[in-house]
Amino acid sequence: MKKTILIIGLFLITVSAMSQRDALYSQFMFNRLVINSGYTGSRDMLTMTLLNRYQWVGFGDGAPRTITFSAHSPLRNENVALGMYVYADQAGPFTDVGFMGNYAYRVRLFQGVLSLGLQAGFNQVNVDWNALNMRDGDDEVITSRPKNKIQPDANFGIYYYTKSYYLGVSSKQLFESQYGKVDFENGLATYGTLARHFYGIAGMALPLGDNVVFRPGMMFKYTANAPLNVDLNASFLINDLIWLGTSYRTNKNAITSKNAVVFMIELNLTENWRLGYSYDYYLTEMKTHSNGSHEIMISYDMNLFKPRTMTPRYF
Repeated sequence: MKKTILIIGLFLITVSAMSQRDALYSQFMFNRLVINSGYTGSRDMLTMTLLNRYQWVGFGDGAPRTITFSAHSPLRNENVALGMYVYADQAGPFTDVGFMGNYAYRVRLFQGVLSLGLQAGFNQVNVDWNALNMRDGDDEVITSRPKNKIQPDANFGIYYYTKSYYLGVSSKQLFESQYGKVDFENGLATYGTLARHFYGIAGMALPLGDNVVFRPGMMFKYTANAPLNVDLNASFLINDLIWLGTSYRTNKNAITSKNAVVFMIELNLTENWRLGYSYDYYLTEMKTHSNGSHEIMISYDMNLFKPRTMTPRYF
């Protein structure tokens, strides 16, 4: 009985850790759509972005990996913008996949644009039970091997931006969907919940001369009963061609501490194509078990409704 309680407890801890975990992005400043639905259409052109993240390289099999593709654009009616993104996030035996469709309504306010965005779609979290080595193979949690059904999900975001700065707040996983539910004979049940995440982002662009633009920014992420995650970053645009920057990420989680310094580079390859890369160097004990994390981003911009010469976009 004690073994059964222990295994159930460990399972719940694992589920809880997963439920409080939203995919981590070092280059969030280049792909804000997955954080804030109000960002939809804010580049005033069709933007398509593919991002591939390899986390904890060298950690071994089961190290987290995230792939995301997003696309968004304003319509002929400038007040409306549409978009979407799909993702696959794998960590150990857990795989989280989903699709979100974006709608944003935008209005001119003072010197900028206020955008209210809504994302709606679905996600599915699965567990590869064959990848787990359990000590008690007759435990109900193990023998039932619960499979999560496709669950609806929704996100909401408010985003305000001008040519020189931006501000945004958002909330993700509004439905707090359940997964991995197991019903026991005594009437009790165990399950995980995708906890609601709250984000705040802000940044600005400061020209330092004819050929250099300084862009500081920040992001915070909060989830109930989980440590606050803060990301402070700064980058420089040189000759309208290359972004060079760094970030400092804080997270006081003693188990999977994400305290790290991130080094980033983004190249404006052409008027349409951008290529980005980031490397995370951990400042905690994790660095003795991992060679850091790598993230690659490629993005394409295209004007659909207002053909014009593209200029560098700071946000």
